[in-house]
Amino acid sequence: MTIDDRSLIPSARRIVVKVGSSSISGDNAGQIGPLVDALAEAHGRGTQVVLVSSGAIATGIPYLSLTERPTDLPTQQAAAAVGQNVLIYRYQDSLDRFGIVAGQVLLTAGDMENATHRGNAKRAMERLLDLRILPIVNENDTVATHEIRFGDNDRLAALVALLIDADLLVLLSDVDALYTKPPQEPGAVRIDRVAWDDELEGVEIGSTGLSGVGTGGALTKVSAARQAAEHGTAVVLTSATLVAEALRGAPVGTWFEPAPGELDADDAAAS
Repeated sequence: MTIDDRSLIPSARRIVVKVGSSSISGDNAGQIGPLVDALAEAHGRGTQVVLVSSGAIATGIPYLSLTERPTDLPTQQAAAAVGQNVLIYRYQDSLDRFGIVAGQVLLTAGDMENATHRGNAKRAMERLLDLRILPIVNENDTVATHEIRFGDNDRLAALVALLIDADLLVLLSDVDALYTKPPQEPGAVRIDRVAWDDELEGVEIGSTGLSGVGTGGALTKVSAARQAAEHGTAVVLTSATLVAEALRGAPVGTWFEPAPGELDADDAAAS
């Protein structure tokens, strides 16, 4: 179905929610519980839910006795190998409260660019959703290299939303909405709604996030939101603390209107 208004969100057939590293790791690891509460509420009303979760490297850092995000690729891969295991355990432990089973899906940019691999990923996720499993998707950081990375999970989330024909994409971060300039600057005004073809002229979009553990920022989120919206998927950009309200259709964050027509997911993966 086409979700062209927030009021329709509770009736969405299928949604993708993306959460960043800073929202569920380190001092914010306890935020997994409230996030799962919101996902379970949507799942409980019959909506098929996919979670795209960053955080493998950030979660693995303390287990490697490191104090900050490593800069070399092998150590990043090692941190991801350890952190992904811990991260999935934390999600499943929280989901157990609702009797929901998670399924882990790890992808690389090469998987989404290869028609055969993309088709395999689509079939697997479609089947998981039909079985009422909650897929948790992340980039496969253990095998990804700098040359073939998504760069951030915002783009991955947009591609996943288009791959499975989701009605809604919710991009979560540590900022509650898109603003006319970085929200910490004087005079920044919250943007409530963005038309699918709005070029956002005059809007100053920062390229970095507010934390040091993730790789995304406002620029990557707006780019991902526009990509999904242009291909017919509605998008809400808001903070992780407002995810429950967003999934109930409350007027939080920034709403990106979906384009009236839809393009093939293969075209989206190539764009």
